[in-house]
Amino acid sequence: MTTVTVGSAAEHSRVCHDAAGSLRAQQVAGVPGPVQGTTSLVRHDDPVTHQEPRETGRAAGAPGNRRSGADGNLLARSGNTRPTSDGTAGRDTAASRPEDSTGHPDARPPGASDARTDDAGRHGAPDAHTDAGRPGAPEARTDAGRPGAPDARTDIDDGVPYVTYRAVTMVVAGAGLALLLLAMMLIPLPYAVQRPGPTVDTLSEHEGEPLIAVDGAPTYPTGGELRLTTVSVSGGPGYPVTAVDVLAGWIDDNEVVLPREAVFPEGTTREQIDEESSAQMASSQTSATVAALEELGQEVPMVLTVTGVAPGSGAEGALEPGDVITSIRPAGESRTEVQSFSDLSQVLGSTAPGTVVTVGIERDGSSREVDVTTMGHPGTQAGEAADEPQGSLLGVVLEPDVELPVDISFDIDNIGGPSAGTMFALGIVDLLTPGEMTGGERIAGTGTMDLAGDVGAIGGIQQKLAGAKRDGAEWFLAPEDNCGEVVGHVPAGLRVVSVGTLGEARDAVEAIGSGDTADLPTCVGASDA
Repeated sequence: MTTVTVGSAAEHSRVCHDAAGSLRAQQVAGVPGPVQGTTSLVRHDDPVTHQEPRETGRAAGAPGNRRSGADGNLLARSGNTRPTSDGTAGRDTAASRPEDSTGHPDARPPGASDARTDDAGRHGAPDAHTDAGRPGAPEARTDAGRPGAPDARTDIDDGVPYVTYRAVTMVVAGAGLALLLLAMMLIPLPYAVQRPGPTVDTLSEHEGEPLIAVDGAPTYPTGGELRLTTVSVSGGPGYPVTAVDVLAGWIDDNEVVLPREAVFPEGTTREQIDEESSAQMASSQTSATVAALEELGQEVPMVLTVTGVAPGSGAEGALEPGDVITSIRPAGESRTEVQSFSDLSQVLGSTAPGTVVTVGIERDGSSREVDVTTMGHPGTQAGEAADEPQGSLLGVVLEPDVELPVDISFDIDNIGGPSAGTMFALGIVDLLTPGEMTGGERIAGTGTMDLAGDVGAIGGIQQKLAGAKRDGAEWFLAPEDNCGEVVGHVPAGLRVVSVGTLGEARDAVEAIGSGDTADLPTCVGASDA
């Protein structure tokens, strides 16, 4: 830096003007400070800025002034800020800045941004050093807040996503929830869920064909409905349940969740379950047909063959699979020829458990007689209350070979099990009986049916009640052995009648059809209507 000593006021003023203009030109050109060989006037006790050097030279008669480019005089500059027309205090206007030979203030090219600060170069002011114009330096912006000025910049690149801790937490929580829901929908659980299944009117048609078709006997028009009821069961082999199914079953009052082993024996396959269910359905149709024809007074010849013997029963060691039952004679009574299942059941129905009976059989083409001690019904003992099942059993499984006088077939799909027997039998009776047995009423029901016409207990009675009500039934025929499960679970508007035989069920339907229902037996406290 070269220090200039002046000898006159005029020379002093000229040198000051030249030095100031040279320094401003360097700043605009990107030079960070005075270049060696140039002239600059400084006060050594003032901080130095590269934006506007403080001038110490004063023209005569105008102390503290800077000379304008128009008249060579110096304009007053104090440490105070000066208001401008746009409301920004302390900014020099273009008219107050020295012009270069091109007419631009402060020797700056047209459009150059003003990088000066208001206090730059003022004695005692903080260092307002900026790097404006220096290669690679950030742009100094002093226009923030001025009307029409661009928004203040930040150090964050607008193109880079800004991820917060909260956002990361929400993403992780959402992913965890999604995995949990996926597991609930996919992972099988060791439970079975029973829910109301479809109901089917046995007097209706299926795909244009009667559900019950009779060939070889006259049939009569029917009315109303006789609906068999079902239970939909999931959770067995091939049809597992998930946490979603189990939770829904616990929430819904019409569904029940059970351990899988309580419904499906351990180790059974889907094929075995389907095969057993289909066999039970076929057996129920045969029993319903025999019971219905015998209810109408027709003889149904049959051959009863032993297919199994109950372990520990009186028949064990006396009867064998393949034996054909031909007669039965309780001790001290006459012999009864067995030509139908009803013949055998009538004798056993009046025989007390523990009675020795003589059974006539055919084995390997020869006839013989064996003695068998009868047994009580499962869960009962001799001498129990009169409302318990009466009579006794031989302790064998029988398969009937029936010679039907009428050909009766059933057209029904995707339903298995034995519990439709009672409603099948009622449908056959209605078809073969003149007049509308139902009187146009909607009647639903359930119960197994054996060859002798006895109605047996079933499972899922509460789900069947709900399904019947859902499908518009007004009456429900329930096996008397299920009354304990019926009480307290009858949907509003549904009336329940308890039945024990096909004859009782037929009487109930005819009473409902005629409107004479006052004396119908019910499960005590069962009906909520």
